[in-house]
Amino acid sequence: MVNVVSLLTTSAQRHPDRCALRFAGRRTSYRELGDAAARFGSALLSRGLVPGDRVGLFMPNCEQYLVALFGAWHAGLVPVPMNAKLAGPEVAVIVGDSGARALIHSAAAAPLVRGLELADVHTVEVDPAAPGEDGFSRLLAEGTADLAPAEVGADDLAWLFYTSGTTGRPKGAQLSHRNLLVMTWTLLADVCAYTSDDVVLHVAPLSHGSGLYALGAIARGADNIIYDGAGFDPDAVLGLVGRERVTVIAFLVPTMIVRMLAAEPADTGSLRCAVYGGAPIHVEHSRAMLDRFGPIFVQIYGQGESPMTVTYLNHASAPDIPLDSAGVAHPGVEVRILGDDDAPVPAGGEGEVCVRGDVVMRGYWNNPAATERALRGGWLHTGDIGRIDERGCLFLLDRSSDVIISGGANIYPREVEEVLVQHPGVAEVVVFGVPDETWGENVVAAVVAASSPPPPEGELISFSTAHIASFKKPKKIIYLDALPKSAYGKVLRREARRLVLAES
Repeated sequence: MVNVVSLLTTSAQRHPDRCALRFAGRRTSYRELGDAAARFGSALLSRGLVPGDRVGLFMPNCEQYLVALFGAWHAGLVPVPMNAKLAGPEVAVIVGDSGARALIHSAAAAPLVRGLELADVHTVEVDPAAPGEDGFSRLLAEGTADLAPAEVGADDLAWLFYTSGTTGRPKGAQLSHRNLLVMTWTLLADVCAYTSDDVVLHVAPLSHGSGLYALGAIARGADNIIYDGAGFDPDAVLGLVGRERVTVIAFLVPTMIVRMLAAEPADTGSLRCAVYGGAPIHVEHSRAMLDRFGPIFVQIYGQGESPMTVTYLNHASAPDIPLDSAGVAHPGVEVRILGDDDAPVPAGGEGEVCVRGDVVMRGYWNNPAATERALRGGWLHTGDIGRIDERGCLFLLDRSSDVIISGGANIYPREVEEVLVQHPGVAEVVVFGVPDETWGENVVAAVVAASSPPPPEGELISFSTAHIASFKKPKKIIYLDALPKSAYGKVLRREARRLVLAES
């Protein structure tokens, strides 16, 4: 098994002068990207890091992201990509848990990073607006392009993907070089067969889906445009597609698609593929996207623990598969529905969606108990409830956990509750999601106040953003005299949600 960086080094050898990246009007060739990756890796080794050490990536989409990602692999280091919107305490937890020896962060995040007082961590500042003048450029100048790619084993750690459980405590899914390479082969075989003629647009975070699917684009020598807007602007994105004759949008979440449907008409005739996933999409939105843009879409279902690769639904090649399905399993990936006793349920029966194959993580970082629960019996237990029909189509029915999916991002109620309960005006709180046409779900908190009058809604919302990312904050606070509880005193989250929805 080869190092994942071979996806880049091979393309740099075959297509040295072809454009690899475009960002903010700048172009980077495959030769330049390969050299920069080698320099990045060698510079970190010269600063005392050794193969296997973790490198945190805390920055928004930019060309330096892919340099750092491939550069870490070049040196045998392990990237730890993080959502650029995380709050300081969340970053501190991930850096501490992963034992990261270096943290590459944006200039905008510099005050936050300084406040973390990270000991024995090399911090490097990236300023996409001032290339050549920032700490990242100085780091590259320390390195050499002559560094040979590190020798790795198939099951050596390649990407530490942090996700959360129902407790809200982040868990690092250990993705190996085997996992990422098999994921890439599966992408190219079933989802989108990138070619060197493709112009691929990345609008979703490179720390998640778009970064994972960039591997296939780099492997095939495609031209990658990294969207440089401050936020997702559907009119700007569709205008970019028309101007640059974009052929593939690497990854979208349903919220983006819904917003694109409301955008002004644009020339999207160059598009041949748009990959989407990360959350369920309403059937009416599926119909509308196919009517407007054509059958260019491919839906994927996966988790951080089985990155981007469980089932897929190609709307062009499989128009007979129901739109409310998550598609069929990739060849080489086994999907099974298991009951509470971990025994297979009868055909068509409901149970937990479980997965087996070479894309499944090797376990959680430093968390053997969680690993045992998730991988018991040799199957990844996804926590999702579903059924498989007679044709092998997977239908996702619900989630066994109470995770909220808003705009394609996972939000875990417990972590929001842990913040809100710290406010002196909150006696008890339960958090849940309610349906929203645009975002999929919105975060709502039901609160029992500790005093009268209760704290203003805006005060609690502002309080939460000092501790967690803004996208996780409650959109609404509902005050109750008491939270619904079971006979054993357990708060009934779903009952609280039902009461709120009944009154709205």
